[in-house]
Parts: sequence; structure tokens; C-alpha cells
Amino acid sequence: MNVILRKVIIVDPKSEFHNQTVDVKITDGIFEKIGTSLVQTTAHEEFQLDGLHISQGWFDTSVSLGEPGFEDRETIANGLEVAAKSGFTGIALQPNSYPIIDNQSQIHFVKQKASNSATELFPIGALTKASEGKDLAELFDMKNAGAIAFGDYNKSLSNANLMKIALQYVQDFDGILIAFCQDETLKGNGVANEGIVSTRLGLKGIPNLAEEVDVARNLFLLEYTGGKLHIPTISSAKSVSLIKAAKSKGMQVTCSVAVHHLVLTDQKLEGFDTRYKVAPPLQNEENRKALIAGVLDNTIDCITSDHNPFDIENKKMEFDLSKEGTIGLESAFGSLQTILPLKKIIEKLTFGKTILNIESQIIAENNKVSISLFTIANNWIFGKEHILSKSKNSAFLGQQMKGKAIGIYNKGALILSS
Repeated sequence: MNVILRKVIIVDPKSEFHNQTVDVKITDGIFEKIGTSLVQTTAHEEFQLDGLHISQGWFDTSVSLGEPGFEDRETIANGLEVAAKSGFTGIALQPNSYPIIDNQSQIHFVKQKASNSATELFPIGALTKASEGKDLAELFDMKNAGAIAFGDYNKSLSNANLMKIALQYVQDFDGILIAFCQDETLKGNGVANEGIVSTRLGLKGIPNLAEEVDVARNLFLLEYTGGKLHIPTISSAKSVSLIKAAKSKGMQVTCSVAVHHLVLTDQKLEGFDTRYKVAPPLQNEENRKALIAGVLDNTIDCITSDHNPFDIENKKMEFDLSKEGTIGLESAFGSLQTILPLKKIIEKLTFGKTILNIESQIIAENNKVSISLFTIANNWIFGKEHILSKSKNSAFLGQQMKGKAIGIYNKGALILSS
């Protein structure tokens, strides 16, 4: 699709047009011309919106969709359309489908299902067969088939020797391991952050120690083996300090934080609403502030929605029995704008591509177009009418938002939210 975007503000520190208000002429998926008062042509459609901004395309490092096996929760086609209308030009797909994505045929399947979508899908292969934590999956074969990293979604690998072997093995092909950190023996039957709120509500608590012990162990293993390790969705102040110390030693470790851990606290559990049951659990205000500080000082490398759809049968039930997870693509940008400066948001929504060795495109003439479109003004409340996913388990219903994701231009297509 050929288009001229009128009077857009470019947010791209690597571009010569950063912070400038310009017209952008896109022809056959390429930035043909960036300037002011570009001449309209019959071959180009025009799009203009007050306060429209563009940046390099956003990338989400942790998205669950369901297909294959859980299409009732979300399909790949609809999930990628949701991502596009939420401003994401690319997502890393978690392997927690049925069957688990633990071999090259499953990698080929999900990539083929996504081939016609404007938002690009980059599959994460399971680290162990069926994500059971017993034997390594076909890591090299999956890498050759297109897997960008390896990890068992929301499952900690209890076998330290197997983690050591995996870290050593993937170095032969420059692989990246994703290590979710939550010691299952310390978690026990816990369902909420161990603290004042869980005690008052009578919910079994999960101590921060459950995460921090695993973070420390995996960092020790990384220091011993070398290689690359990504620790997703950290939630405690101690985890931030442990990773900061590891980085100061020159270790190749990166980490992410989920939007809901930056915006929400365990105070939301007061009504026993299972939309707020996530893994790791929502934290107290002290840890939330430490996570924000970690984002601002770049200890935390990227921000993810950790989008995880569940149908009503898995969420509308007793708190102890319900599944852990919230959808978050639709609400990610608007909620982040209420707590972080714009430059930092864009940085953290795009840096995942650098971590996972995915090509980035600077906004410059003659470059391929892969951009997110958004506005930064106006406050509004996120409601059910704003949910585009098949599943409706959003922890952000009723939350204050600022600005909106308008859509994307990627793979030659302009996708708009409305």
C-alpha cells in the first residue's frame, strides 16, 4: 500500500528526522521521501491525524496466542491483528500451545500461519521436550527452522545441570536461552505475593525469594558457562540488583518486565478478581517503584505485555484454581504513558529486537518501512469495548490510559485500529 502520512512527529533518536514534524511518503514499503508539504499523487492514499507520532516498530518479547490447540483462547490470525492494531510490528510467540512448540515442524507451522499478517511472528522454541523440564528439545533444528530463542514459558528449570548443559550447547550456534525464574518448591501452593495483602485476604503467599533464588542460581550458571541469557518478567527489587551486578561484570544477561508489574500492585487483589492473578504475582508498591527505577537506569532492557489469553472457564472461578495470566497488547502503550517518559517507552518497546537479533529499520529515506503509529495526548479509561482479543481477561479494565496506539505500517500494509 502506497501512502503519505501527513504532519507526523518522528520519535527515533537514530534518525536525522527525530522530533521533527514532517510528511512521510511510502512507496512499495519503502520510505521514498521524508519532508514538508510533499506533493500528493494519485498513486498514494493520504492519512492525517492530529498529534500523530511514528517510531520504529514496537516488538513484544512475550506473547501467548493459543493456536495450535487452544484456538478458543486466541488464534494466530486474530492475535496478530490485535498486535498490529496495538502498535506492534513484531511479536515473540511463546511455545505454550498444544502441542508445545518443541520441534522444527511446530516452528514451521506457526510461521506459515503468520505469513500473511502485517505483524511478524518470531517463535520461541521450548527449551525442554513438552516443556516438562526433563530433556532438552531439538534446539539446533528449531534454530534452523526459525526459532529466535529457547525457553519454557512460565516454568523454571529445576535441574541446574540441564540448564548448564543448555547454556553451553547453544553457544555453538549463538543461541539465546530464556529462563523464567520462580522456584517451584518455594512457591508451593502460593497464589499471590507474600505480604500484608495476601495475609489479610487469606491467600497463600509466594515469597520474593522464590524468584530471587532462581535469578541468582541462573546468573551463577551463566558466569560459569558463558553464553547469552534472558530473564523475563522480573518482579522484585532484589532481582533488579542481582541482574545489575551481573551486567557490571560484563555477563551477557538481559531481562524484561511486564507492563502490569510496572502499573499495578497487589492491592488490586482486594476483590479476589482473577484477572489480577498473574505469574509472577503482582507486587507491592516498593517493588513496583524499584522496577520503574530499573527501567529508567536501563538495568531492565525491555518491556513486554506478557499477553496471555484465557477463556472464561479458566478465569471465572475460585482464585486458587484459576489460571495465571492477563491479556495486555491493547493496553500496553496507553498504560505505560501514565508512568514513563515517551522516549523511554519507545526504547523499551523496541530493544527486544536487539536482544533477539532481529533487524531494526531506522526511519530514513530509502529504508524499509516498519513503524508504529500512535498519539501521546488525551486521557481515557480502558474498557471492554477496547478489547480486541478473543479472550477478555484483561487486568487493565477501568485503568487510566494516556494516548493511544493507532496501528502500524509493516510488510507493505497499513493497519489502523479504527
